[in-house]
Amino acid sequence: MPYKNNDDLPESIKNVLPEHAQTIFRKAFNSAIHEYDSEKTAMKVAWSAVKKDYEKKDDKWVKK
Repeated sequence: MPYKNNDDLPESIKNVLPEHAQTIFRKAFNSAIHEYDSEKTAMKVAWSAVKKDYEKKDDKWVKK
């Protein structure tokens, strides 16, 4: 299921990622869900997209 905006993302994503990272996640997820038709694969693609620009330091995701 594609997400229309960041507010539609699961709480587990919204609670850990900054706003910009949420947008990256949402756009990558939406693209991947149409391409692969698999939520599991789309989640992996979305997290990979976030990890290109963000890294986890301590318990927070920060821009590289």
